[in-house]
Amino acid sequence: MALKVPGDGVQQPVIGWVDAVSKIMKPDSIVWCDGSEEEFRSLIKGMIADGTLIKLNEEKYPNCYLHRSNPNDVARSEEATFICTENKDDVGPTNNWMAPDEAHAKLLKLFDGCMTGRTMYVIPYLLGPADSPYSQVGIELTDSPYVAANMNIMTKVGRVALEHLKDVGFVKGVHSIGALDPSNRYICHFPDEKLIMSLNSNYGGNALLSKKCHSLRLASVMGRDEGWLAEHMLVIGIEDPDGTVIYVTGAFPSASGKTNLTMLKPPEYMKGWDVWAVSDDIAWIHLDSEGRLRAINPESGLFAVAPNTSPKTNPRIMEMVKKNTIFTNVALSSDKTPWWEGMGEHPRKLWDWQGKVWTAGKSAGSAAHPNSRFTTSIHQYPSLSTEYNNPNGVPITAIIFGGRRSELVPLVYESFSWEHGVLMGAMLKVETTAAAAGEVGVLRNDPMAMKPFCGYHIADYFNHWLSFRSRSGKLPKIFQINAFRMGRDGRFLWPGYSNNLVVLKWIVERCRGKVEAVETPIGYVPTAASLKIDGLNITETTINELLHVDKGTWMDELESSWLFFESLGERFPIVLRQELSKLMDRLQESSSANPR
Repeated sequence: MALKVPGDGVQQPVIGWVDAVSKIMKPDSIVWCDGSEEEFRSLIKGMIADGTLIKLNEEKYPNCYLHRSNPNDVARSEEATFICTENKDDVGPTNNWMAPDEAHAKLLKLFDGCMTGRTMYVIPYLLGPADSPYSQVGIELTDSPYVAANMNIMTKVGRVALEHLKDVGFVKGVHSIGALDPSNRYICHFPDEKLIMSLNSNYGGNALLSKKCHSLRLASVMGRDEGWLAEHMLVIGIEDPDGTVIYVTGAFPSASGKTNLTMLKPPEYMKGWDVWAVSDDIAWIHLDSEGRLRAINPESGLFAVAPNTSPKTNPRIMEMVKKNTIFTNVALSSDKTPWWEGMGEHPRKLWDWQGKVWTAGKSAGSAAHPNSRFTTSIHQYPSLSTEYNNPNGVPITAIIFGGRRSELVPLVYESFSWEHGVLMGAMLKVETTAAAAGEVGVLRNDPMAMKPFCGYHIADYFNHWLSFRSRSGKLPKIFQINAFRMGRDGRFLWPGYSNNLVVLKWIVERCRGKVEAVETPIGYVPTAASLKIDGLNITETTINELLHVDKGTWMDELESSWLFFESLGERFPIVLRQELSKLMDRLQESSSANPR
């Protein structure tokens, strides 16, 4: 078919590439997306007509829709995700590798004619502020209207991307729903070609190629080569009662409370404090001319986990998603409003995420899928930072690592140095969630929350982090937090959610040198008194339990981490070996790891 190009401004390399791919895929028609409201409405109308979307209650949830996935396609497919480089050693043991020639041959055969009877959507998108020198352009070719609609929310689509192409190259993305055959599901990344190819999935993390594929896996390689960082991190501004705002980043594995922390509403007892969102998921971090790290959010929307989000846990998000939102794999009530576990009382009648009648106490499984999601524009968030679109990014004062650990890790502690902080991030482990396919609740290594997303050898990634010490004397302080520690009764010790601002306040005051801490073998831990605030309903005994550092279990942790580091081979940095040895020495020398 003849390729029809819309208007001016589409460069010949783009036209030639789209034409070449279309000849392989053989779509019936090609639509160049412009990111307009009219186009979005057309996509939605078509998906309602063919059953891809269900329109929700217009009065209660205006312009909101429900999408139900194929049951075999509900999470990131890590086993089907590959980094394709000439040298297998460059991707390391934490990634799946495939030779580029093999991947091209395999995928081109599977792609042949896969769009026959379908429309190919050409989606030029911009990641980052329109006038930022750090922003990037990508173009995704897809046969999924669901992807096209979600990309309209998650990125800046259309002319703004094509305009940016005048100054930079672009990342190529090719995606097809295919037959949703899990045995032939591939999400392949070609860093040397700035190319992504994805087949047989329509799930966001596998199919919205701007997200994990471009913003993290490919961008992490670009960051290594160009001297910056692409991180699986939130970015927030914390405002104190004097009106001063400091910005922090936080690396948390998927479904570990990252979005809830980003969208935190202060508790009543912390008058004058507030939290302003810059990013809930991804940060691109550069050194400025003064040696300070600055972060931008490359995304324009949220693709966030729904379960356990409620008016109690996060009222700001609940208000945010009540309009202009696409819900995926949540349950549906009889009045056509969305529902998920943790949202509140069960409605009398529900249809589960697969469209089956679901009754509390009788039906098997959960009503909403544990990894059910919502896609909504970040501009709907009432506490969006005024610095969100700052082309230079926001200055970072602290970096936080965190995740789900039911034991061992204290509520919060501070590293002794940049190098020790990098070790903290490298040792990060998490109890797995439903965000990735596989068993839930298993403890696994997830260094810097980047194990599924680093596009090159993770040991080289650690070295890249360490390299910033020689490039700047103004690096942020590094902390680790854990709001998921449990007591002997199996209940969470910390109330979490809005109360996490108490922890953020301590971090802010440590950065300003205004609050004391106890030196322990693993780092600086708060004094119990420094976390006590009028209105926080928690005993000093519980706070002490939350801050306790147990020598024996930490020695076991070091042994486990050492085995992981040994698997990385000779590339594992000598500096981190030394930091690990020093940590072990401190633990062995301490008669009590947590003086009380």
